[in-house]
Amino acid sequence: PIPCVPWQSQLWTLAVTQLVKLQFLPSEAMRNNADLKIAGSRSVLVPYSEEHVAKYHTWMQEDWILEMTESEPLSIEEEYEMQKSWREDPQKCTFIVLDKSLLTEGAPKFGIEGMAGDVNLFLDVEEQNKAEIDIMIAEEKTREL
Repeated sequence: PIPCVPWQSQLWTLAVTQLVKLQFLPSEAMRNNADLKIAGSRSVLVPYSEEHVAKYHTWMQEDWILEMTESEPLSIEEEYEMQKSWREDPQKCTFIVLDKSLLTEGAPKFGIEGMAGDVNLFLDVEEQNKAEIDIMIAEEKTREL
């Protein structure tokens, strides 16, 4: 069985209720939201940027994460290319989940030390108001909240 955060937790509620408020235009989804931060009481969603790739790559080297996300391991160079392609893809939006309990005062705006997982939205081309949402909480201490 896949261990997961209970649906009503702060992380899930934030992701589901706030992501529906994003600006989704078919050809501009991630670009329209490139500077957006969505803050909840215990987490923050920020756009997946180049600064996040190194830590994300570390997560994606773990066998358990690869299995749960049905992913293949990539080189760090491939991971940077993937981040760029996701940022430019008009049918996807990717945000990094920051766990506020892991953030430190005065930390850089990208919150690398607070990274806990990601949220991916796959926009429905046929119906603009529909999207599939995938949420990965990679940091074990955050999954236990």
